[in-house]
Amino acid sequence: MSAIERITCVVGDITHERTDAIANAANSELAGGGGVDEAIHRAAGPGLMEELRRRYPEGCPTGEARVTSGHELSARFVVHCVGPRWRGGEAGEAELLASSYRSALELAEDLEARTIAFPAISTGIYGYPVREAARVALGTLASELEARPSIESVRMVLFDEEHLNVHVEVLEELAG
Repeated sequence: MSAIERITCVVGDITHERTDAIANAANSELAGGGGVDEAIHRAAGPGLMEELRRRYPEGCPTGEARVTSGHELSARFVVHCVGPRWRGGEAGEAELLASSYRSALELAEDLEARTIAFPAISTGIYGYPVREAARVALGTLASELEARPSIESVRMVLFDEEHLNVHVEVLEELAG
């Protein structure tokens, strides 16, 4: 199966994903926030924040990821990805966003996770345009999956039909 075929896009609630790991769109303080981050913290329970404070008191730089257990989630692990804030596209946002996805897959592979679900990192309050973010995310995931055959599937779990349609279009473009 090709790397592109190992990526699927769905509308849903990432906290209900039955994958080995789920990715969180986290802030650099790993302090919880709104949107996906808030939903994951709520579903995982207070142990998630306690683990983050204990293991990562300095937070996580933009473009990197850190891992915790899944606590009360179905997923065994949460990979906390810190994406960039959109600043117009000239401040290295694409590389930082790609780096956050690469870092997440590297951690997933280290954990022997075979399946991982991602939200559309940086497209909420951080303001990254959805189509541009989808190109970076899906392109990075496809190229990284080529080098990581142990990761069997990646699911992009999206907020609504509009985000789904954009991601499906970009995935079809990548498939040729």
